[in-house]
Amino acid sequence: MLDVRAIRDDPERFRAGLARRNLADAVDRILAADERRRELVRRVEELRAEQNRLSKEIGAAADEERARLIERVAAVSADLKRLEPELEAAGSALDELLAATPNVPHDSAPDGFTDEDAVEVRRNHGAPPAFDFEPRDHTALGALLGVLDTERGARASGSRFVYLLGDLVFVQLALMRHALDILAEEGFVPVIPPVLVREEAMYGTGFLPTDEVNIYRIEQDGLYLVGTSEVPLAAFHMGEILEEADLPRLYAGYSTCFRREAGSYGKDLGGMFRVHQFDKVEMFAFTTPESSWDTHERMVAIEERIIGNLELPFRVVNIAAGDLGGSAAKKYDIEVWLPGQQRYRELTSCSNCTDYQARRLRTRVRRTDGSVEVLHTLNGTATAIGRTLIAILENHQRADGSVALPERLHPYLPERLRVLEPRA
Repeated sequence: MLDVRAIRDDPERFRAGLARRNLADAVDRILAADERRRELVRRVEELRAEQNRLSKEIGAAADEERARLIERVAAVSADLKRLEPELEAAGSALDELLAATPNVPHDSAPDGFTDEDAVEVRRNHGAPPAFDFEPRDHTALGALLGVLDTERGARASGSRFVYLLGDLVFVQLALMRHALDILAEEGFVPVIPPVLVREEAMYGTGFLPTDEVNIYRIEQDGLYLVGTSEVPLAAFHMGEILEEADLPRLYAGYSTCFRREAGSYGKDLGGMFRVHQFDKVEMFAFTTPESSWDTHERMVAIEERIIGNLELPFRVVNIAAGDLGGSAAKKYDIEVWLPGQQRYRELTSCSNCTDYQARRLRTRVRRTDGSVEVLHTLNGTATAIGRTLIAILENHQRADGSVALPERLHPYLPERLRVLEPRA
């Protein structure tokens, strides 16, 4: 959530920033709603002060004067009875506007509104692999290896669900351990968080109200299934004041995630690239404002290290301002080359949400001088396991349909498992 006082003090900065999201007029709506609320606050406070003053005077007044004062108190009370609901409604209207307004993009986020407007920052691990045979996509490889069953997944649960079978399960668990070991080495605390959360957690991270269409809700219990462990990790310190000396607080969450994928009809059908249920290892950081940008670069470097260990060709892109998620001021995506699609596709992302989430979550930092202010939050995908499995299958495939598993995963795999072999 944006700071309405900061908007009031420097509206042009916010107007220019939100214009990059095609939302420049949001500032005027917020300022108008803020002025309406502030005017009502002033009027209500004046009436309450007058009500208190008159009530004190009544006790010492003569009968005739007391009657006049009582009449005046009644009139003031009537005005308050009328204005207090208006004040509450004005406050709610302002809150709704702020809740629906996204973060201001950082100056270094490129202009644009689509994924085509992202700017490539760098590439790693050379050019995409050149095969001397016709490469298969992950669905064909999964069927040949007997490790992926989308037909039975659809039969059991509907479209965009999948069964992972056999040795691919060991590979998934190896990916999880590989990422968690690196993150623990980097000072992140491993966490298995709840995947059902209350509305406050979804609202606090900015997924409500703007992304409600993609969230599964358990109506009977008023709970939501998370689309990323970013949500419960962010809520871990909801309503708390953290000491500056204890920052950054770094967490690595492993969880199953759920997305309705509304609006993706006809996209990425088949296989497990875009599914309703998937597993991730997610990084989350609570930092001071002055250190958050260095933390952002550090988290991206960790993602690159994890993916680089898997010997996958990838590139880092800086996402365009108009294509950012609502909470993010800047986001890097790491896109991996998929031979089955003959293009780079998003594998992980890393966002600096500045004070946007922390303000909604009421998470603050107490400075060493005793002052208290809103801190910054960041999130980044350490391993999107399903898509990483796709990338390993497609990039490390052989002509006979077998798949060589990256050496860095070998310590986490059964000794017999160095190659996925086609079914006999």
